[in-house]
Amino acid sequence: MSHVIGIDLGTTNSCVAVCENGQVSVVPNAGGYKTTPSIFALAENGKRLVGHFAKRQAVTNPKNTVYASKRFIGRNFDCESVQRAAEYTPYELVRGSNNDVRVQIDDKEYTCQEIAAIILHEMKRVAEEYLGEPVTQAVITVPAYFNDTQRTATKDAGQIAGLEVLRILNEPTAAALAYGMGKKTERIAVYDLGGGTFDISVLEMSDGVIEVLSTAGDTFLGGEDFDRTIVGHLVQEFDKEQGIDLGADSMALQRLKDAAEKAKCDLSLRTTAEVNLPFIANGDDGPCHLNIELTREILETLVGDKVRATMVTVEKCVADSKVAVKDIDQVILVGGQTRMPLVQSTVAEFFGRVPHKGVNPDEVVAVGAAIQGQSLVAKDDTPVLLLDVTPLSLGIATFGGNVTHIIERNSTVPIRRKHVFTTTRDDQQSVKIRVLQGESMISRENDLLGEFELMGIRPAPKGEPEIEVTFAIDANGIVSASAQDLATGLEQSITVNASGTLPPDEVERIMEGIDLDEIEFKE
Repeated sequence: MSHVIGIDLGTTNSCVAVCENGQVSVVPNAGGYKTTPSIFALAENGKRLVGHFAKRQAVTNPKNTVYASKRFIGRNFDCESVQRAAEYTPYELVRGSNNDVRVQIDDKEYTCQEIAAIILHEMKRVAEEYLGEPVTQAVITVPAYFNDTQRTATKDAGQIAGLEVLRILNEPTAAALAYGMGKKTERIAVYDLGGGTFDISVLEMSDGVIEVLSTAGDTFLGGEDFDRTIVGHLVQEFDKEQGIDLGADSMALQRLKDAAEKAKCDLSLRTTAEVNLPFIANGDDGPCHLNIELTREILETLVGDKVRATMVTVEKCVADSKVAVKDIDQVILVGGQTRMPLVQSTVAEFFGRVPHKGVNPDEVVAVGAAIQGQSLVAKDDTPVLLLDVTPLSLGIATFGGNVTHIIERNSTVPIRRKHVFTTTRDDQQSVKIRVLQGESMISRENDLLGEFELMGIRPAPKGEPEIEVTFAIDANGIVSASAQDLATGLEQSITVNASGTLPPDEVERIMEGIDLDEIEFKE
């Protein structure tokens, strides 16, 4: 039986795991690291680099080094978070043909799906070297709060990387799966604060069944934002001391970003850290050096609002789960940013218990994905039953700029729901179905996933025709929709292909044009 790998495609780092003889192994790359930076670069000599190779040259080549691209996959170029990020991202973000976000390096545009595919292919290659055989199937994880567009884009990236994606799995659910194997019945909360995203899920586990009761999150809140806040503080302090603004120097900012991340990690273990960057700038009297002491207290003051923001989301998720805080048996921390003492103490204070320390926050998601992959192909084993939920409500735009929700958030997937609508004008012979995802009752405040038109409706007074709209969400969280005139039987359907995703023909074109074997993978 061929192996199915589990891949945690992270904002900052990615990880791959595989099940062998009933045991799960996190697979190290050639350099011995169990995680690989989710970074792609085009070096000055024209070589394409990924992982540690790409990270090592980022300081001297910031404009051609792409990190945290997961934040942009499946997003509309015009969305506020993308425009905000474009102001501080050293590489150039441009608008794609489907209003998706792309990265311009020299004279080539890279889609976020291409960049994700390069990283996924590296994970595939690492697993193949470890197993000594080809790998063609994978379970890939995504933040629980990813919408349909982001999930579809991630699945496309897997296809471009040469993988059959058996399942798109929510990261907190994967972590619960890794934690819950062989455990007794209990309710757990998974607090997942990674490099670029935040998720919280409340789950109930019993014999062979993991049921997600509720989920919530923020797909633009994570360790990258903590690092950027520290960088801003360092720039401000240096400007006060030397009268030099480092904010316009991309190379200096990359050095500051690396130093900020290191200092943040050090402050999880110590109460003070020194940021020392010689020759960071040139002043009137010659070279200037940055030497600033950062304390844990200063750090917690700088990022306290971000930690508090996660807890607002936690409160909402727990309320949606209908489980009292005191009835949650265990709290699991996932994602590297949860190593921060302020995060741990804030979570412990809310739940009234110390979070569980028995899982590796960097590896547990990949482990859960590998377990799910094994469960999907091992017919002779007792499968693990996952009952996951859709994080966002699904509906259609209706008369007056309103929304009618057909599938509510936190509904168990897969799911299929129907709703009958009618016409708003006499003798109306067509209706446009606009598929929306989000919680607002105002249509323009939700994400437009796609639209299609049902033609040939029998002429009749308004309110008389019956148009049945059907929405379906599969186990991957991917949406399809159809509409039928119940009088004539005419039907129109789509698998949603929203702004921010790539049309199937462009996915095929990228697959034909990209040569993943030309990229430097070895560590």
